[in-house]
Amino acid sequence: MPTARQGSIHLFRLAGVDLFLHWSWFLVAAFEINGRSKSYSSLTWNVLEYLALFFIVMLHEYGHALACRQVGGKADQIVLWPLGGVAFVNPPPRPGATLWSIAAGPLVNVVLLPILLVLGFLSRSLGWATVMPNAYALLRAVAFINFLLLVFNMLPIYPLDGGQILRSLLWFVVGRARSLMAATIIGFVGVAGFILLALWIHSVWFGVLSVFMLLNCWGGLRHAQVLSRLAKLPRRDGFACPWCKTAPPVGDLWVCGECKNAFDTFQTQAVCPYCAAQFPVTKCLDCGELHPVSEWIAPAVAAPPL
Repeated sequence: MPTARQGSIHLFRLAGVDLFLHWSWFLVAAFEINGRSKSYSSLTWNVLEYLALFFIVMLHEYGHALACRQVGGKADQIVLWPLGGVAFVNPPPRPGATLWSIAAGPLVNVVLLPILLVLGFLSRSLGWATVMPNAYALLRAVAFINFLLLVFNMLPIYPLDGGQILRSLLWFVVGRARSLMAATIIGFVGVAGFILLALWIHSVWFGVLSVFMLLNCWGGLRHAQVLSRLAKLPRRDGFACPWCKTAPPVGDLWVCGECKNAFDTFQTQAVCPYCAAQFPVTKCLDCGELHPVSEWIAPAVAAPPL
C-alpha cells in the first residue's frame, strides 16, 4: 500500500487533509485513456472521463477522512493510486466510530447516484444523444463508473469498504479481535474468487487486485491475532492511553530501539532497564498512538460516598 512518502506527489491540502497522487497513476491513466480511444470522437473526452474517475474517488476518500474526524479520529492524508484511493484514517477504537468512518465513503457514491440519474434523464430529454453525443456518452460513463465503484467497494471482502463495514458490525457482537478475524477469513474466500475470476477472464488487472486484497487480508489476520493476545493480558492500573482511554497491558511488550531487549515501559517510566535509553514517547499497543508516559497517568476515581 503506498504512502505519502513513497513516490507520491502532493497536490493540495483541503479541510485539513493532504491529497497525494502516486506517480503510477499517470502510467495507468495513459494506458486506460488510449485503451478507450474509440469511445469518443476526440481523445479530450477520454481524458475528461478519467478525470471524472479521479474526482469521484477523491470525494469517496474525503468522505472517509471527514467522517473519521467527525467522531474524534485522526485523518490527514489521502493517496490516490491506480487501484483507487487510500484515506489514512485512524478512528477511535470503537465499533460505532469505525463503522461511520468506513460507511461514509460509499455513502458519497450513494448521494451521487440520484444526481447523475437526474442529469442523465435531462440530457436524454434534451436530445444530447443526437446533438452532443460525446457529452451524453461521458455522462453515461460517469454514472456507470460511480455505480460500479459503489458495488465493488461494498463487496464483503476485507479490506474493501464492505468487508470493513462487516467487521464493524460484527465488532458490536463478538468484540474487536474476533470481528477482524472473521472479516479477514471471509476476505480470503473472496480473494480466492477474485483469483479464479482473473484466471478465467485472463485479466492482469484483477490479478493485481487479488494480490492487493490478499496481502491486506494476511495483514488483517495477523493484527487480529495480536489483538486477541492483547485482550487476554492483565491491564495496568493507574495508566490509560490519552487518546483511546485504554489501560496498557502488563508485561515486557515494548522493545528498546537501542539494545533490542523487551521491557515493560510503564514499570520503568520509559527507561530501558538494560541500556538506560530513555524514550520520549510510548506507543499504545491498542490504538498505535504515541504519547509521553507522563500523559498516560489516569485521573484518580473518587470513592463513592458511604
